[in-house]
Amino acid sequence: MGRTFSRPERMRMYMKQFVTEIEQLGADSVGIVLLISFFIGAVITIQIKLNIESPWMPRWTVGYVTREIMLLEFSSSIMCLILAGKVGSNIASELGTMRVTQQIDALEIMGVNSASYLILPKISALVIFIPILVTFSIFAGIIGAYSTCWFAGIMTATNLEYGLQYSFVEWYVWCGIIKSLFFAFIISSVSAFFGYTVEGGSIEVGKASTNSVVTSSALILFADIILTQLLKK
Repeated sequence: MGRTFSRPERMRMYMKQFVTEIEQLGADSVGIVLLISFFIGAVITIQIKLNIESPWMPRWTVGYVTREIMLLEFSSSIMCLILAGKVGSNIASELGTMRVTQQIDALEIMGVNSASYLILPKISALVIFIPILVTFSIFAGIIGAYSTCWFAGIMTATNLEYGLQYSFVEWYVWCGIIKSLFFAFIISSVSAFFGYTVEGGSIEVGKASTNSVVTSSALILFADIILTQLLKK
């Protein structure tokens, strides 16, 4: 970490690599985030409607519960678990391949700080872009919830809208964004560590990719417990 967070030797090259990582790690994940969030928002709405429907329950309860689930857990924690599999394995396999093919050794011989050159742009890109993905996930989930009203007809959009607006707490949105910052750092740093320290051949690269996903997921769940406790009001 000390070598990774040292000042880039050539800021122009760092910025070029930073933009590339935002495109590869962040922008390329927008599609999968929107798709999963849309269907999860729709499924949550249907399940809640079917399982808690009761004369004693207000009709807007479905929208209220859907909003709380999307804001507090799914769009931040569960979405980052999914990204740990997609983005984390990408980082670990890329760095691992560079290590076993001696590309990293070549950078070291040329006097380049390979840790800062290769890892710092990935960490910066994820920490900046994952909160944006969380925001997209929230909106996609809400659109998915509305789609069940428009196309499935399980309830009226008016009742869903009232539940989505009922007793809204803005701090919950910020909780999701704050947690995603920590999760982004975990995904990028843990995956980079496993990829950067690979020893052996191509088989070890596959093991490193798997280990990075497993370790990142475990750390995300552990951090989620701590952050939820610290951020609760």
